[in-house]
Amino acid sequence: MIAWTIYFTFAGAVLLVFLPRAFARWIALATTLAGFGISLATFFENDVDLAHFKTVVRVSWFPALGMNYHLALDGISLTLILVTGIAAISAVLFSWDVVDRAKEFFFWLLLVVGGSYGVFLSADLFLLFLFYELVIVPKYFLIAIFGSTNKEYGAMKLTLYSFFGGALVFLGIIAIYVSGGSLDLNQLAQFQFAPQLQAWAFPVLFLGFAVLAGIWPLHTWAPTGHVAAPTAGSMLLAGIVMKLGAYAALRVAMNLLPQGFQMWRTWIAVLAVIGIVYAAAVALRQRDLKFVIGYSSVSHMGFVLLGFATANVFGVSGSVLQMFSHGVIGALLFAVAGRMIYRRTHTRELDALAGMNLRQALPFAAFTFVIAAAASMGIPGFSGFAAEITILIGAWKSFPLAVWITGVGMVLVAAFTLRALKRAFFDVDVGTASAAPELPPITIPEKLGAGLLMFATLAVGLYPKLLLDRIEPAVEAMRFLK
Repeated sequence: MIAWTIYFTFAGAVLLVFLPRAFARWIALATTLAGFGISLATFFENDVDLAHFKTVVRVSWFPALGMNYHLALDGISLTLILVTGIAAISAVLFSWDVVDRAKEFFFWLLLVVGGSYGVFLSADLFLLFLFYELVIVPKYFLIAIFGSTNKEYGAMKLTLYSFFGGALVFLGIIAIYVSGGSLDLNQLAQFQFAPQLQAWAFPVLFLGFAVLAGIWPLHTWAPTGHVAAPTAGSMLLAGIVMKLGAYAALRVAMNLLPQGFQMWRTWIAVLAVIGIVYAAAVALRQRDLKFVIGYSSVSHMGFVLLGFATANVFGVSGSVLQMFSHGVIGALLFAVAGRMIYRRTHTRELDALAGMNLRQALPFAAFTFVIAAAASMGIPGFSGFAAEITILIGAWKSFPLAVWITGVGMVLVAAFTLRALKRAFFDVDVGTASAAPELPPITIPEKLGAGLLMFATLAVGLYPKLLLDRIEPAVEAMRFLK
């Protein structure tokens, strides 16, 4: 049943082409709701084995090369499919009043969502790579056509970095196929690759995937892409697309080449910690609210990579939880910055926003940003805290020094988040602040989208066991822990 998340999404994209523009947003909403409903129903099914990457669909595709249309599911992939559905629905709701080229806009949006579902479900290495690359094309058009600040530059930079990472991935896939004689991820997970191959193939594969996860120093596409993208594009980029790279690094590079991972995991931890601290420090100096959130995304994805490097159940489970958490929080932050604020004030400059008294002009936006900021800073009760504390406990067992250094990054995260919150909504310089301007009120679809994201981060923050019970058995079954 979970395979229908892919089919419904692509069917919705095709349907958009043939129906009038007036139906575009409704088709997009119905499609994303259907995908989320299927993932939620699967999530609460009792007879689904989420501890192992169990086959859902397997059809011979290109027998001569051993390629199969092979989909599988475990607790890790289901968690990410769930956050994909949540981010997709909220992205459609925050794009409800898109009028110019609406059919094209929602067509590209649904292709991103459908390709992401495909990556999280693929159990064939070539199929995963196909879906992985498929996501890049619609992302380019979403940004280049519907974006704002330096949209052509941002779209091209994201695409070039993605194709560079894809070239590395393709090289690693060829090496694995030639040595292992298969493209089936479950079969390859049982194959013992030569240590000499793992020593060079692992960093090639991991780095290729990690480019899309925003690994330092190959992270610069992310803030630029976030700022250039339309609001829904930024929400999908932070909420889903960056998770594709991290998920594939875990599922393919780490699980298939465990000895290579053990050789290089210290360097992964080093790059992760640098990314956490560096991106947070740069965010503290930004004047554009979207740039602040863009660098914040890089910093938070650094926690995901740090959790991977711990090579223990706690750290890796925390990383998967952080992917869910940041997917929700990042989407919420970009929704407030791009749609609630920028669409109404036509500026994202913190100095300009400081004099607009937005807490009175847009009280719901102020409330939403407070919730998102608290979740981003890792305040207890939100998903960010549950994810980061789990990662740090795992990291303490493997890299205690990294935990101390990461603490500096967490202080910087709190500093730039509070600075952005204060300047945008609660500036106390009454001498320069003006009366609240007359701005269009927050719409019902925007409130519904924000409410869904806030509910998700609170639900997981208050009861992380809901996800961890499904994530941890799947992590324990992975090869690099054994």
